[in-house]
Amino acid sequence: MRTLIKGARVLDPGNVDGYKSILINGQTIEAVLDPADVMPENGTDFKVIDATGLVLVPGLMDIHVHLREPGHEYKETIATGAAAAARGGFTAVCAMPNTRPVNDNSQVTAFILGKAKAAKGARVYPVGAVTKGSAGTQLSEIQDMQQAGIKAVSDDGRPVENAQIMRRALEYCRGLSIPVFVHAEDLSLVNGGAMNEGPPATFQGIPGIPNAAEAVMVARDILLSRLTGAHVHFCHISCEESIDLIRKAKHQGIRVTCETAPHYFTLTDADVKGYDACFKMNPPLRSEKDRQAVIQGLADGTIDVIASDHAPHSKEEKDLEFDRAAFGIVGLETSLPLSLKLVQNNHLTLENLILKMAKNPAKILGINNDITPGNPADLSLIDLKEKGVIDPSRFVSKSRNTPFAGMTVQGRAAATMVDGNFVFGLWA
Repeated sequence: MRTLIKGARVLDPGNVDGYKSILINGQTIEAVLDPADVMPENGTDFKVIDATGLVLVPGLMDIHVHLREPGHEYKETIATGAAAAARGGFTAVCAMPNTRPVNDNSQVTAFILGKAKAAKGARVYPVGAVTKGSAGTQLSEIQDMQQAGIKAVSDDGRPVENAQIMRRALEYCRGLSIPVFVHAEDLSLVNGGAMNEGPPATFQGIPGIPNAAEAVMVARDILLSRLTGAHVHFCHISCEESIDLIRKAKHQGIRVTCETAPHYFTLTDADVKGYDACFKMNPPLRSEKDRQAVIQGLADGTIDVIASDHAPHSKEEKDLEFDRAAFGIVGLETSLPLSLKLVQNNHLTLENLILKMAKNPAKILGINNDITPGNPADLSLIDLKEKGVIDPSRFVSKSRNTPFAGMTVQGRAAATMVDGNFVFGLWA
């Protein structure tokens, strides 16, 4: 079956920006056509999709999600997570390894890939654990996992506290040409904290987490990246100090990249009211000064990627006292509309947003997702105009733990295509 998508503005930063038609043959892009070109018509073996009014972009990639399977299927499965990703406009996600068992060997990696293939939603790229059991004491079977299909390693959810083990991991991964995704957190400085250290925490009597808990580990791993030459990618950056350190490291030519998440440029610790644990995540919501630093970091290119840090939890794990509740919120189905607010508020151009949600994530993973003949037909269609209210009851994720319920947004994913097949939207 061949498919022609016509009428959309095609936006592939650095490659295409204009009203084009995309001809798809099976799983791949066959041609990028101009409006003046002769277009095929509908037929028994040919389908024409009218996408007038939409923006067609390279498949969005979320490089930081938690799919919970194996081990925590009551929160999310690979199938429900892949479906939530597709509904959010993502054609691919990176699955963090803090499952049960931890993805620290090729058997678990193969299990995840098998489940993802059967799910037929967004693609899933597993991330392997840096250390066995993410315990921080012994390196995992990283090369075996790479051969099985991982794209990066991380102990996300926990830091690699031992600097010597981190150095060895970086040296090893440099040889394998894969990045190390860093969960930057000094647990001794966290010291049982549950939200950002500042006036809102003091007022509510909740133990605070200082910015330094993140920034000191960012500083350490910048130095280790310089020492080893390895690619360090910092996950969910949230505070001004970290962004300043990464900006300086980039200016010095050190191989670092970083991501932030929509909650860090949308909310602050002042939004944590009523002890609602849907506002509890790690790192925590920071101050307004930090939120502005995150926006500035996105605008000046210091922050490369917007990722959701999708972290589903059950109602029972969130419906507790704030300091006892689990860290984390869901994000796959809210990331795009929340990020589009950056464009609506003139902090980013739409082209820059697509860089951070599609092109830069692909580059970090070593994937070419250009809209060009011969590439897989992984495409996202975006409706920039439709307004709506975030309604967790409509999520296809198993979990509902979001602080954005009831928020009015403009823009959404209209359709998602993977390997030439619509996995979400009007034509799925």
